[in-house]
Amino acid sequence: MSAGSGDPGDPMAGFDTTIHAPHRLRICALLEGAGEAEFALVQKQLGLSASALSKHVTVLMDAGYAEQRKAVRDTRQRVWLRLTKQGHAAYQGHLAALRAIVEPPDPAP
Repeated sequence: MSAGSGDPGDPMAGFDTTIHAPHRLRICALLEGAGEAEFALVQKQLGLSASALSKHVTVLMDAGYAEQRKAVRDTRQRVWLRLTKQGHAAYQGHLAALRAIVEPPDPAP
């Protein structure tokens, strides 16, 4: 899903169009910090409808970047979300690519 040049030395190689969509970027950021979060908490934090969040999570899951765990808690089915190892790596690579875009290059010595 990456849109970079493919050259591992190129900081833009980590730019990922799947993660770059604003809501998916925010989902990844939240899950990166939390480790795992309940669907309803992510929904509340991002101010998204359940259906909109579900669509974005599905895109991340289809890319192998996120996974969900379902369990019963307080007699209700709950869903927890987390990034996969691949998702963590893709998110970190995307952040590095964004930094390369916005930070000025080091001046030549």
